[in-house]
Amino acid sequence: MTEILPENQEHPATIPAELLLRDCEIRHERRRGPGGQHRNKTESAVVIRHIPTGIEGQAAERRSQFDNHRNAVKRLRMNLALGVRSASLAEAAPTPLWQSRCHGSRIGINPDHDDFPVLLAEVLDVLYSRHAHLPGTAEQLACTTSQIVKLLKKEPRAFLWLNEERRKHGLAPLD
Repeated sequence: MTEILPENQEHPATIPAELLLRDCEIRHERRRGPGGQHRNKTESAVVIRHIPTGIEGQAAERRSQFDNHRNAVKRLRMNLALGVRSASLAEAAPTPLWQSRCHGSRIGINPDHDDFPVLLAEVLDVLYSRHAHLPGTAEQLACTTSQIVKLLKKEPRAFLWLNEERRKHGLAPLD
């Protein structure tokens, strides 16, 4: 389910992590699985819920609560990028961050980088505002349609979202 933000509200994926966490509820849990005795005695799993949207990020794969917290924040930001649409971000595009990452029509970003969810949110918001029309989105963002598709394929859920939006608007899905 996609949440549409009111006009002039900042997209939560663009907010720095320390400020984003002010709007979040954090739980620590015990989980089963690998990790041995230490894992079964501590509440190392972390679940972070963004209260305004209800979107969560969670991590439990590490024995360290600190490491799981960091991973849960990354997942929360990615889930926010995927699950929230903002007309304000679409209108502001291309943002200075996007421009700093787009050189000669090519987008340079590693999916593990902290900026990836922000860039993903920006491209998804522009696509949403343009009814999944890739050429118009590429023109607005000053890059190529193939670069947008390549970026979306770095996060498979984003590529699935694009194809679902294309179907809604009577456009053929992409491979």
